[in-house]
Amino acid sequence: MKNKFRILFWTDAPKIGVGDDWRIFMAAVQEKSLTGKVALVTGGSKGIGAGIVRRLASEGASVAFTFSSSEEKALKLVHELESGGAKALAMKADSASAEELRAAVTKTVEIFGPLDIFVSNAGILTRGTIDTYGLEDFDRMVAINVRAAFVGIQAATHEMKDGGRIVLIGSNTAIRTAFPGASVYRMTKAALTGLVRGAAIDLAPRAITVNNVQPGPTATDMTSAPEELVKPLIPLRRMGDVAEIAGLVSYLASEEAGFITGASITIDGGYVA
Repeated sequence: MKNKFRILFWTDAPKIGVGDDWRIFMAAVQEKSLTGKVALVTGGSKGIGAGIVRRLASEGASVAFTFSSSEEKALKLVHELESGGAKALAMKADSASAEELRAAVTKTVEIFGPLDIFVSNAGILTRGTIDTYGLEDFDRMVAINVRAAFVGIQAATHEMKDGGRIVLIGSNTAIRTAFPGASVYRMTKAALTGLVRGAAIDLAPRAITVNNVQPGPTATDMTSAPEELVKPLIPLRRMGDVAEIAGLVSYLASEEAGFITGASITIDGGYVA
């Protein structure tokens, strides 16, 4: 099945005048820290991915994102961004397919220009204990959670400006797993911590930073454990909010974060403290 995508260009926001309104104008400019940047987010139609897409767009970036099956949600998100005034592109792509991932990078560059930001967010969670876990499920989880990050980084860097930003979305399960049935998922997320360290060194000569955000329990449609079981394990006694994860990603994608690379940053309310 061919990739499906839709492009929506933002209309120019109302211009603010000079003179007495100069300070207001400058504040508005400063708030758009990613104006002129081009970003690609994998798995961006729902959950944390959609939150990241919204945040990057709100900061002024032109944002492309992939989705695998949630076409209706993807189109709604594109429409939402249009209403806010952005440039957006939604593409159907299975992250288990290297060809489709590479095609998404190519299409993004064709439409918006060279990449500044790549966020590898797409991931799946198939639970099961190690003694009964099926090899087919194992291979697919590794393909989407690990290989897709490698393929995405490789493809993105070929089309990325020097000084670009790469952010992977991992999980705090790389450090701690409180419930049975997540051994394979934990393995895939732990693999990302090593990948970002090596990639950060490889890409340092081009001033491209590579970091890994490790969310803890976050209220999304991928949340598997009941909140009442998880909250007692979190010192802050609440689930994370998608906007909080997106805010950290936005910071790592900004110019201010240019000296942070090779890091795996946990954002989990103290869950692994």
